[in-house]
Amino acid sequence: MHLGQAVVPVWDDAVEPVLGTMVPVDRDTLVRRWYVHRIRLDSEGTARRVRIGTEAFARPTEWFALNECEMTEQGLSTPAVERIVRSRNTPPPARRTPAKDKAVPDVRTRTQVLFRRIEEARAVGSVVVVARVSHTLATLDGMDQETRSQTDTVLQDAKLWLREQAAARQEMFTQLSEAVAEGKVQEARGLLTRVNAIAAHDRTDTETQTARAAAGFLAGMLRQQEETAQKLHAAAEAKEEARRRAARQKGRNSRRGAVETEPQHSGRNRTADSGAGQGAGGTVRQRPPGH
Repeated sequence: MHLGQAVVPVWDDAVEPVLGTMVPVDRDTLVRRWYVHRIRLDSEGTARRVRIGTEAFARPTEWFALNECEMTEQGLSTPAVERIVRSRNTPPPARRTPAKDKAVPDVRTRTQVLFRRIEEARAVGSVVVVARVSHTLATLDGMDQETRSQTDTVLQDAKLWLREQAAARQEMFTQLSEAVAEGKVQEARGLLTRVNAIAAHDRTDTETQTARAAAGFLAGMLRQQEETAQKLHAAAEAKEEARRRAARQKGRNSRRGAVETEPQHSGRNRTADSGAGQGAGGTVRQRPPGH
């Protein structure tokens, strides 16, 4: 289960990945695998309900409750999976060709359909579909001279487009590697998201290592940020506690000074009172005789 983008899903493993709602899937993966599964939690009052979604190419994601899903020999299955598999496995109705001279128009019609498929695939950036349909066109027999000329032109354009996509893909992985080496977190995060979205298919060993290194780098930076935040929080708490201790100590010192000052004032008052008494009721000097 992949709920985040830090770890790239492994599609060719024996265990089928289940993705969170924010994990990107490129179009070529959807075309090649037919569908992928997603998971989300819906709030219903105070409870949280698990929903399983099935996403397919050119189809919206359909969501189901757990009791609508089942585990089969092929893995997790939903009602949407059954419809997708059924539509893929059902052959189109055969059209009868009453005469041999209909063969050329049929080839023309098929080539025009394939032309449109290549155009649509290029519009959405699907390298896998362009390469596969190009191979089908190149091996198609029974074309007349005009159709063959059109096909050659389309194939040449598709070949150039595939080369441009390969160069752009290589440049993207190079930029990702450089961003990781230079410690550029935001740039690396954006490039890794883009790589996972449009270049998750048929990766070379170098591309796989680059993507894994980027994912590990971002995960490490996230841990580092969390540790830094915890340290800053702890330092702020320690500073606040020191301030509170200083305030308490200051209060105790003020009270102690007040207690020590009170007896000194009392002693001075008693001395003053004694002097006053002597002046009022003390010994009166007598005049000497003869005065």
